[in-house]
Amino acid sequence: MRTAGFHGTTWGALFVLAASVLWGTTGTAATFAPDVSPLAIGAVAMGFGGLLQSAIAARALKAFGSSLRSQWRTVALGALAVALYPLAFYSSMHLAGVAVGTVVSIGSAPLASAVIERVVDKRPFTRRWLGGAVLGVVGASLLCIADAGKADSAVAAAPGWSTPAGIALGLVAGLTYALYSWAAHRLINTGVPSRATMGAIFGIGGLLLMPVLAATGAPIVASWQNLAVGAYMALVPMFAGYVLFGWGLARVRASTATTLSLSETVVAAALAVLVVGERLPALGWLGAAMIAASLLVLTLPAPRSRSKPAAGSEVMLDGGASPQTGPESVAAQSAELSE
Repeated sequence: MRTAGFHGTTWGALFVLAASVLWGTTGTAATFAPDVSPLAIGAVAMGFGGLLQSAIAARALKAFGSSLRSQWRTVALGALAVALYPLAFYSSMHLAGVAVGTVVSIGSAPLASAVIERVVDKRPFTRRWLGGAVLGVVGASLLCIADAGKADSAVAAAPGWSTPAGIALGLVAGLTYALYSWAAHRLINTGVPSRATMGAIFGIGGLLLMPVLAATGAPIVASWQNLAVGAYMALVPMFAGYVLFGWGLARVRASTATTLSLSETVVAAALAVLVVGERLPALGWLGAAMIAASLLVLTLPAPRSRSKPAAGSEVMLDGGASPQTGPESVAAQSAELSE
């Protein structure tokens, strides 16, 4: 794969959107393994997906090992967030229902990501990002509220503490998603290519999930169908999806990437209609349209400013700027993506 034409922020947005399409299939896939716990689903998906990320990045990890070791705190923070995210995300959907768990987890991530960038990196909130984020979060809320009326009887009959606990876990999922996205973007901006960055963060995160899988994963190997679901989750949405996400983070800000990933909710709703046979009310279609509008706001090229950006910076999708990596880093990323 040649990468000469794949360096712009538009390509970064397309990579993140492609990853979101793959992630949007996880809810439908999980319905084919109903007897597998959310902890086991999360551990097998992100655990093996992360180990595969590390395996394909072996050469890059060796080449950039010293850079990663010098930034071990960022790597450790990202890896811990990777390990916690799937456990919180799938447990949130199990306790509060798919609708509430999804909107809280995915909808809170862009806001958490922007706050992290504001506090740590001193990046201001841009009007373009704020407009896109508001449209996306409101759209995701409408989409999931429309779906809430179809909650199954098991969720409806759950104890009174289950929904608040699910919401709390959804907030944890959104925060951890924002944290590992920020950590990966920060490492890439220091010159570590996306393959080495994702290999380190997701490889260590995958290792941290192995004890959880050992304790909860027996139902996965109890039938060929459960095993096929686990293999699909690890290989397609988690492995391939996060390869694409890593390429996207090399080109757009973490807050923009997490906002673009709101498109996952649209994919999940469409698959529920087409595959599972659910019906989407008019309110849900309105929410999907608002998310589509937010993606247009964030992905269409910004109007050119009369003043040129300062040397050593690149304009990001939402109108902000981030440090530009040196030519050596760009060359390393190009070589990495062409392998």
